[in-house]
Amino acid sequence: MSNADTVIAAIRTGYDRLADLVKKFDDDALAGPSAATEWDIAQVLSHLGSGAEIMTNTLQLALDGKPPADGAEKEQQSNQTVWARWNAASRREQADGFIEWNDKLVALYESLNAEQRVDLRVELGWLPEPVDVATIGRMRLNEVTFHSWDVRSALDPKATLDAAAIPEMLQNTGNLSWITKPAELNGQTAVLAVATTDPATAFTLRLADPVTIDEDPADQPDGSLTLPTEAWLRLYAGRLAADRTPDSVKITGSIDLDTLRKVFAGY
Repeated sequence: MSNADTVIAAIRTGYDRLADLVKKFDDDALAGPSAATEWDIAQVLSHLGSGAEIMTNTLQLALDGKPPADGAEKEQQSNQTVWARWNAASRREQADGFIEWNDKLVALYESLNAEQRVDLRVELGWLPEPVDVATIGRMRLNEVTFHSWDVRSALDPKATLDAAAIPEMLQNTGNLSWITKPAELNGQTAVLAVATTDPATAFTLRLADPVTIDEDPADQPDGSLTLPTEAWLRLYAGRLAADRTPDSVKITGSIDLDTLRKVFAGY
């Protein structure tokens, strides 16, 4: 399969898993807290639903050969209108809309033929150039996977990320400049040899200002971090709280997990 094929299949798997759960929620469940601390479950679904609506419209414009909104400012205004409508909806409307729009988006991805999955380019107002289907799909996969976990983890503290998404999501963890808070190191620096499992990866995490990842092993690391790959992804996204950390996570050296959690504060 092409990269786009793999990404689209993972989006389908993750969406179906969450949708099956959402269809069982009553109003009390929708009002319950999610692992995204500022949102209840319905608000997480609203975020995923509004995102699906925006992405469906964006992808359809690319398929139709039409330009997106005239500039980043116009695009932002259009998105604000969508978000305001979703924010004003009831919890039940947000949950139903999540199903409706994600059904549309996933079906649209799956309708792309082999040529489109390779050659189609999609314009996003906040990026300097159009991106391919695999890239834009991977963005959506990240959203669906992390926020699905936000919902499922609220019900099951041992919930993990969808396995089918993990290999694709690993491709988005190289740039840490926008997601980390080096000030939380309080002047400390360290080099950690990181080893993950399922799938197995190895890289070097350099804790300084800025925080960076090096694919080459460090000659003399100051410590080590060993954990499942899905736990690394959750740490990266600020979703590895103490009560959501597998027993298999091990760290050595002068930097502890609590410090790493502060550095990777999440989004």
